[in-house]
Amino acid sequence: MSRSADRVETAERAARAGAAVACESFRSDIEVETKTGKTDVVTQADRDAQSRVVDVIEETFPGEPIVGEEGDELKSVPDEGPAWIVDPIDGTANFVRGLRTWGTSVAAVVDGESVAAANVFPALEDAYVAGTDETRLNGTPVRVSDRRDPETFTVVPTTWWPRDRRSEYAAAFRGIVETFGDARRFGCSQASLSMVASGQVEGVVSNRRAHPWDTVAGVHMIRRAGGTVTDLDGEPWTPTDGGLVASNDTAHETVLTAARAIGRARSAE
Repeated sequence: MSRSADRVETAERAARAGAAVACESFRSDIEVETKTGKTDVVTQADRDAQSRVVDVIEETFPGEPIVGEEGDELKSVPDEGPAWIVDPIDGTANFVRGLRTWGTSVAAVVDGESVAAANVFPALEDAYVAGTDETRLNGTPVRVSDRRDPETFTVVPTTWWPRDRRSEYAAAFRGIVETFGDARRFGCSQASLSMVASGQVEGVVSNRRAHPWDTVAGVHMIRRAGGTVTDLDGEPWTPTDGGLVASNDTAHETVLTAARAIGRARSAE
């Protein structure tokens, strides 16, 4: 097995292990803490799942840097060398409410470029895995949607806006419903991005800078599945960019226009 294949296998194994730990507390009487705001929550399950993910990675790739949401892990992606990006429970707000759309995300990067990713959603019984050539859903290769008419698209506004910027959230939905066929919000960034990769929705938009653990794995999956992910200027997206626009690539400019309109709501205040 090549080193690249090792990273794909390890990403999937680590994500499944972390998801299994989180599942032990799902729909249980678990204590919930808040971080930066009333809707930014964390549980012991997040910490335990991250610890398990890191242990699995360390078994095969000891000493490699970990970028993770919880604890003392790195908070940005190194420009050089290998690193792992971990979100033990993406969609914790769903998790604590007993909603099924949450998952464990693991991505591997080398010199800042993604080479492997796994998003495991145990309550949905779905596992998305991508290497350097394709994206698979439950072992079957998937591609982005082939829809070309924006009026048939379903588009997702992702990453939650803070309370003092909710006008932008309203603008996001307004732009989507006026331009596209339908809108969804799943409360889980990695699930939203994975659904673009598998053709279940056509686009994801945000004008906010998202954390790498909320984005890198799903972005890699979309690109490997034939989609496009850019910043608000239409340039290839990187984890340091202040906005993210993903699409099935048949009408990316239209999705991009809708994303740009979000920011104008803030400017008008």
